[in-house]
Amino acid sequence: MLSPSLTSMKNLPLKKRVCFLLKLVCFVSSVLIFCEFFIYYVVIFQCRWPDVKGGAHTGNEETSASVLKAMILADTHLLGEIKGHWLDKLRREWQMERSFQTALWLLQPDIVFILGDVFDEGKWDSPQAWADDVRRFQKMFKYPVTTELVVVVGNHDIGFHYEMTTFKVQRFEKVFNFTSGKLITRKGTNFVLVNSVAMEGDGCTVCSTAEAKLVALSHRLNCSQQEPNHPKKRCSDAEKPPASQPILLQHYPLYRKSDAECSGEDAAPPEEKTIPFKEKYDVLSQEASQKVFSISSLSIGGGGSLRIPIFILSEVERGHAWGFLSAMAYCCASPLQLLWWFRPRLILSGHTHSACHVLHEGGVPEISVPSFSWRNRNNPSFIMVSF
Repeated sequence: MLSPSLTSMKNLPLKKRVCFLLKLVCFVSSVLIFCEFFIYYVVIFQCRWPDVKGGAHTGNEETSASVLKAMILADTHLLGEIKGHWLDKLRREWQMERSFQTALWLLQPDIVFILGDVFDEGKWDSPQAWADDVRRFQKMFKYPVTTELVVVVGNHDIGFHYEMTTFKVQRFEKVFNFTSGKLITRKGTNFVLVNSVAMEGDGCTVCSTAEAKLVALSHRLNCSQQEPNHPKKRCSDAEKPPASQPILLQHYPLYRKSDAECSGEDAAPPEEKTIPFKEKYDVLSQEASQKVFSISSLSIGGGGSLRIPIFILSEVERGHAWGFLSAMAYCCASPLQLLWWFRPRLILSGHTHSACHVLHEGGVPEISVPSFSWRNRNNPSFIMVSF
């Protein structure tokens, strides 16, 4: 019979091995918990809302109650049942959900805009697949009652123009309460939602309806900019929104030749920047883009400024935050002219999956928002805007 001392000597190596395995499991678990949960708090905690001074509101310095804090996302591309592998879905959707929920908790925006391509296969979805996609979206992008979520339609949600049908458009509108030509006014700032897929100009049913709503809305916005004693009678019975130049929210960017002039951490890779864009596929056609800037003899005035910091969330899995902060001011004090279409002070778009800041005719700025999905880029991003 072995003595107790000999027994303890034989068990000592086994205890060491168990201890080592326990330490290894604890270490790996800690790394996973940090990289898959806490890292989002570490990165997004560094983001700050910009101050707005001398803006479109009254007074030189805005109070927190008068400033509208908006978060802008684009191209989430939730995978579908056709092309989406279950493991890819699980991974990408977890990353987007944790990023979004962490940002809501830390930043507490007043409103969140998603600029289209919410789904990757919405254009092909059967009713059952559509219902499943919507259920997953609502789980990932749930939001508190203190925050508003506004979603714009994209080509992957309803198809490119040749795939777009009234059924697909109405299906999207029913879920997201989206209508092209819809005006959303929050804290004195006017936002115009545009179905840019319908800006084909060929007179299709969906296109004609979308354009007619935009024309009617532009009439209301024009009337809101007129002086009270303006002689034109056509505005006497128009419902007038606040006298503020609108901000257009759409999926397709306005026409530009390429991303050659774009720069910054979120811009397209150098080898892709000079690739020419195809009209009606990568960007809106020149004709459709010009409709936004059609002008007439109606003069409007007013001042305003907008400061936009762009916070980049990149290499989150590795625990790095690529710092890129850009503050841009746009002054709208010079007289502008418009009649039935818009002369916006800012255009926000998506679709290209890369960031770009361009100036259009008359110095109107457009910002293309990068994709929010790790499947589309290694440094997904969102934009924080104070209006």
